[in-house]
Amino acid sequence: MKIDINGINHVAISVADFEESIGWYQRVFGFEVLDRSQIPGTGIQVAHMQGTGFLLEIFCAPNSNPLPPERRIPNQDLLTQGNKHFSFGVMDAHQAKEDMEKMGVEIAFVAEVDGTYGVFIRDNTGNLIEIFEEGDIG
Repeated sequence: MKIDINGINHVAISVADFEESIGWYQRVFGFEVLDRSQIPGTGIQVAHMQGTGFLLEIFCAPNSNPLPPERRIPNQDLLTQGNKHFSFGVMDAHQAKEDMEKMGVEIAFVAEVDGTYGVFIRDNTGNLIEIFEEGDIG
């Protein structure tokens, strides 16, 4: 027996600055804000943003702990159990890297493994995101 899934529904991240993070995801990847709310009694702000094929859920808690330095480095983060990053597929990751550098996006690491090419970046809070070259998959 297995559970039939439809795909990824959403990815959730915690950020340091709510408005800055919303703006970053809009500017860099073209996400659209669907809604904003607050978790009652906590002061935690929540935004749902539509990306291509899934939702991004952003949480911003007052006085939250920053991302530990070792979680900001892709290969070092692999030494800590838990979720590692999310990945966006693109046709040309070399071009995407060049475009992100022009936008001032922080490049963390370039991974060329077994004939694949991926670029790890950090969002404005330091969360890792991989830009993975898929080429023409359709």
